[in-house]
Amino acid sequence: MSTSRQIELIDITREVASQVKQSGVEEGIALVYVPHATAALIVNENERGLVSDMLGMIKELVPRDKQFEHDRIDNNAAAHLTSALLKPDLTLPVTGGSIERGTWQNIFLVELDGPRQRKVIVKVIGK
Repeated sequence: MSTSRQIELIDITREVASQVKQSGVEEGIALVYVPHATAALIVNENERGLVSDMLGMIKELVPRDKQFEHDRIDNNAAAHLTSALLKPDLTLPVTGGSIERGTWQNIFLVELDGPRQRKVIVKVIGK
């Protein structure tokens, strides 16, 4: 998947749900994972104002204008540090062949060092 901004939230709920359906697993868990050191996953509501607020919070967590040691290498220490505060994986229950989630819960890829090509791995375990 391609990201288009330095920091952005991309709703991947449909893609994850589709992969769970295609797995044929009726009861189990879905592990969603991003194999990247400058990206993360979160679950939250996809409402425009809240997404904007979350982006603002992410930018405030680790200010990009601060000088970090790692910036001497490739100037993306803030992305690495922010991803360490978030997480690269989610575990979601699968019931009746679908992921279980609350009414307002969506799955987001959090891009912290874009634009880039990102991979999202979905493994479904169960019966």
